[in-house]
Amino acid sequence: MANNAFVNMFRIRELRERILFTVIILAVFRLGSVLTIPGIDPAALTSFFRDQVRGNAFVDYMDFFAGGAFSNFSVFMLGVMPYISTQILMQLALIIFPGLKKAAEDDGGRKKIQSWTRLATIGVALIQSYAVTVYASSIPGAIVIDRLAYTLIAMLTVTTGTMVTVWLGEQITARGIGNGISMLIFAGIVARLPSAAWELVKMVQRGDINPVFVIVAFVMFVAIVALVVYEQQGQRKIPVHYAKRVVGRKMYGGQNTYIPFKINPSGVIPVIFASSFLTFPLQVASSIGPNVKWLNSLATFLRPNGVWYNVFYVLLIVFFAYFYTQVTLNPTEIAKQIRENGGSIPGIRTDKTEEYMQRILNRLVLPGSLYLAAIAVLPTIIQNLFGFPQSISMLMGGTSLLILVGVDLDTMSQIEAQLKMHHHEGLVKKGRIRSRNL
Repeated sequence: MANNAFVNMFRIRELRERILFTVIILAVFRLGSVLTIPGIDPAALTSFFRDQVRGNAFVDYMDFFAGGAFSNFSVFMLGVMPYISTQILMQLALIIFPGLKKAAEDDGGRKKIQSWTRLATIGVALIQSYAVTVYASSIPGAIVIDRLAYTLIAMLTVTTGTMVTVWLGEQITARGIGNGISMLIFAGIVARLPSAAWELVKMVQRGDINPVFVIVAFVMFVAIVALVVYEQQGQRKIPVHYAKRVVGRKMYGGQNTYIPFKINPSGVIPVIFASSFLTFPLQVASSIGPNVKWLNSLATFLRPNGVWYNVFYVLLIVFFAYFYTQVTLNPTEIAKQIRENGGSIPGIRTDKTEEYMQRILNRLVLPGSLYLAAIAVLPTIIQNLFGFPQSISMLMGGTSLLILVGVDLDTMSQIEAQLKMHHHEGLVKKGRIRSRNL
């Protein structure tokens, strides 16, 4: 009888425990997403978000990626966004300050950087949680206790919830199937799928949306998923030849190998970074905006379905694609490792290896980042063309689709590696997740 990959996943004790642990953590995360913070009337929230701010671009955007936690005013309503924003600032600091980057190269330095990142996350979460308290004051009947007490309790609860969420993500990375932070974002998006699909069905039944548009959008969705998978799996292989070396009585080297560069080396990180980078000022502006004229203008200027938001979104995606690739795939370090191990790239002078690597990466990153940007702004296009609600259009492309596909492929790769390590067939044909060679 042919091996069943799904059954094999649960035959391996280590893999079974990792999968079950991840499921439990995700269940805890979803539970925290429906627990309303103290001092808030859930009935007033339900009425307000259903009747008064339906179609609010910012609320829909935040609520979608938080898996409904934002409209619930739950303890996890900010999710991991403050942590991601802080990581961006810390990565930029490592580039700007060479001394800080040098200190981060050893284990002790990396632990210090991680500690500083967590401390800075608390500060960012406090700012965003205060903005949330101001936003709650605009909801009639939402706050049922003293305003000052509510503000302090809400800031403490939401900030603690953010740090607990970060801790849950780290536990998935260490003891689960990996990529904990991305997995939590993934879970939030998946949690919104049923309600978004039901909303679309009701709009078709009411005649608000032409069924033909739904069919066209579905075909586009399937095509986009196929293109995203193709792009995520595509590789450019750089051949490397290692010369023979004699050490004592043994001969080493003399082999040909390659360095795999993905079409999009940074994966979905640029999209997550760009959306988090824009979310922070947008949340503050949208929450405090009604009381401050220039912040209200900024919130209108940066509304998620507006032109300028998407222009900045595209520029930030391209920037973070280059930035993250430079951090994770430094051509100087790669060239140094090749030379130290007696390797060379056929047809390229040894002293030109770094320049060659940089040129190849530039050729890959630019089209890859533009492709990411095109997918990212697709929801706005679909929303304007077909009149779909934002909760539906965001599923047809953009950050949500890239995260869903990217995290799914990466999770499959990790499960695949575990299965092969225990001599089982993989999840796909021939026991491996195939990549496209360019």
